[in-house]
Amino acid sequence: MRRIGVLTSGGDSPGMNAAVVSVARSAALYHMELVGIKRGYNGLLRKRPNINDDMQVLDLETVLDIADQPGTFLRTARCIEFLNPDVRAKAADDLKEMGIEGLIIVGGDGSFQGAMALCNLGIPCIGIPGTIDNDLAYTERSLGYDTAVNVCINAVRSIRATSRSHDRVAVVEVMGRNCGDIALRTAMCTGAEIVIVPEISWNVYKVAERINQLMKNGDTRATLIVAEGVFKNQSMEQFSAYELLSSYDANYQKIHSPNEPMNAKTLAEVLRQLCRGCDARATVLGYIQRGSAPFAYDAGFAFEAGNLAVKLLRDGVTEQVIGVRNGRVYYLPIREALAIKPAFDRELYNLVNSL
Repeated sequence: MRRIGVLTSGGDSPGMNAAVVSVARSAALYHMELVGIKRGYNGLLRKRPNINDDMQVLDLETVLDIADQPGTFLRTARCIEFLNPDVRAKAADDLKEMGIEGLIIVGGDGSFQGAMALCNLGIPCIGIPGTIDNDLAYTERSLGYDTAVNVCINAVRSIRATSRSHDRVAVVEVMGRNCGDIALRTAMCTGAEIVIVPEISWNVYKVAERINQLMKNGDTRATLIVAEGVFKNQSMEQFSAYELLSSYDANYQKIHSPNEPMNAKTLAEVLRQLCRGCDARATVLGYIQRGSAPFAYDAGFAFEAGNLAVKLLRDGVTEQVIGVRNGRVYYLPIREALAIKPAFDRELYNLVNSL
């Protein structure tokens, strides 16, 4: 191949820039021209009047200094229009017309679905798993997950220091969408006493019972790590917790409405009322998990994955995704990768919630 493209798609994750740099260095090594496609699949649709706002030739002078930068130099966005088969066909025709002979896509499962569709239209594609959620079951780690966990660990350690100083229970919400990997790993590494994840049903009364027992045993500053997805699929037991809440907090500020889903702040308020002597406070870590420079593991994975992706295109191997198995970088067909179902580690989950 003489010209290839690279794009970052979906939510940004630490290490995306490092992956693009590795792709650029490898493309230069194999004498390929590299085109950076901006804002994910949106760049393929040429939405902007100036093509330079959608695509950019990436030489080493342009990208060498971005490897350790947070975010993604190429920008990223979701592209609903790309679900339309006619739109995808037009994008594939445009790529062929511009002489772009292959694509490297850094993103999650939705991005890989788009890559598979382009492969069916004659555009060779290679995927690199870029998501902090770690919800792609075919790989042990996805790009950005390790950094996100380390950011959470540092934040929770600071929160626990204040909780210890004031004898307060901390409710800390971390990201991960419908995957509890970030929450579980953070809880394990910080000594948190409770973790709640979307994969396992939970009961607010049992959480309160656990906190009451910890307080009885002298632990007045327990930490509860909550994955963001746990508030989306609640049982009726969680909804009935609203009956325990007064309509206003101590400052006479309305804290909830009957139809409002539970969140970290409301959960802390519930625990204050269910647990005698519990002064629970909530913290939502949010985008700080995404906007960090990659830690060593992610930087190293980006380096290997970027080079392997270019080599696969050079050798005519297509419709593959790169991952980690038994600690080593490998690749397999996109369709096979997406068919593998995740399995949550219940043993570690039970261990955190029992120690």
